[in-house]
Amino acid sequence: MFEKILQIFRIKELRNKIFFILVLLIIFRLAANIPVPGVDQEQLKNFFQGNQLFGLLNLFSGGGLSSISIMLLGVGPYITASIIMQLLTMIVPRLEQIYKEEGEAGRQKFNQWTRWATVPLAAMQTFAMISLLRSQQILGELTRFDMASIVVVSVAGTIFLMWLGELITEKKIGNGVSLIIFAGIVAGIPSVVSRIISTWDSSQFFTYLFLLIATVIAVAGVVMVTEGQRNIPVSYAKRIRGNRMYGGTSSHLPLRVNQAGVIPIIFAMSIMLFPGMIANFLANSSQATVASIARFVGNIFQNQLFYGSAYFILVVAFTYFYTAVVFDPNKISESLQKQGGYVPGIRPGKNTAEYLYAIMNRVTLSGAIFLGLIAVLPFIIQAFTNINSISVGGTGLLIVVSVVIETIKQIEGQLVMRDYEGF
Repeated sequence: MFEKILQIFRIKELRNKIFFILVLLIIFRLAANIPVPGVDQEQLKNFFQGNQLFGLLNLFSGGGLSSISIMLLGVGPYITASIIMQLLTMIVPRLEQIYKEEGEAGRQKFNQWTRWATVPLAAMQTFAMISLLRSQQILGELTRFDMASIVVVSVAGTIFLMWLGELITEKKIGNGVSLIIFAGIVAGIPSVVSRIISTWDSSQFFTYLFLLIATVIAVAGVVMVTEGQRNIPVSYAKRIRGNRMYGGTSSHLPLRVNQAGVIPIIFAMSIMLFPGMIANFLANSSQATVASIARFVGNIFQNQLFYGSAYFILVVAFTYFYTAVVFDPNKISESLQKQGGYVPGIRPGKNTAEYLYAIMNRVTLSGAIFLGLIAVLPFIIQAFTNINSISVGGTGLLIVVSVVIETIKQIEGQLVMRDYEGF
């Protein structure tokens, strides 16, 4: 492995790409630590330590939310816009046609619409977040000019990070947005380690050992599920064209265990965030009935058991939903039939689609349960160790491991192009 790393740095073009990406990530981390003025840092720290959901939001902002920096929302609005556009392709046939049938020009047009949609989403999310933080006395009184300035700066920060992400993606060494989120998660690890060291208690040795073992097992599980797939055998009929014979070969159709990635966690997080935010807004309402209902809802969502159970169920449900969106057995069956392919023992056409649908449902069940457990891992760890930190959460591990695997594969592709073996 070390020999392969040396080979990477011996190739000038590849070395320059890696250094360029590192410089962009350093710029991002510097910008993420420039705070907005007027923030009560102690109140902010207590707020994030006592709220798992906003800890998750902080992950997707790249760490900018926990310090209320000029990169307040990070790439969160861009991710939201991308998800909305992907879902619209399943609803609006014209969008699907542009994205899938018009080639590179269609994808560029689709990406441009995603960028435009990011701007209003970033403005609305910034305003909502600032209003929520003001209600928690984290931010002081703001004039309309101050509020407008923060919204404009935050939107500009999101657009800047979106641009950095696209520059990184162009180098074909990992996905830019994923690497930005990855950098935000990894940057928080030293502070967690230093906090554990500064509060070290020898009587808690077995607690820390349990935490370490749980982390190792979670990483191994993420790797296995991320790389796991069910291979469906596919055979191709022999065809004669002119004097040549084509086909007659056997292959396989891979069905991934985790077809949806981290998207179900993002969907579930958005749903779980909404009632709590509304309750926080209405808790101080002048109407006694409204205020009491809001406080009741807020107390329910502060209950760890209810919150964890609801979060788990939503993640499992959204895993099935998003898998159904991205995996269309009818189209796959139709494509196989056109190419002369068939699943041995299964009739082409409708029977093949039903077979693929049944197999995908079974495979998705294990992936959905895994994602649900990963999502509630912070609550499980807290129950056993009393450590309340999103940095040891499963969502962060899932993102970090997935990004590392994807980046290594792309580097391997670059090495293969230059006649080197991969890792």
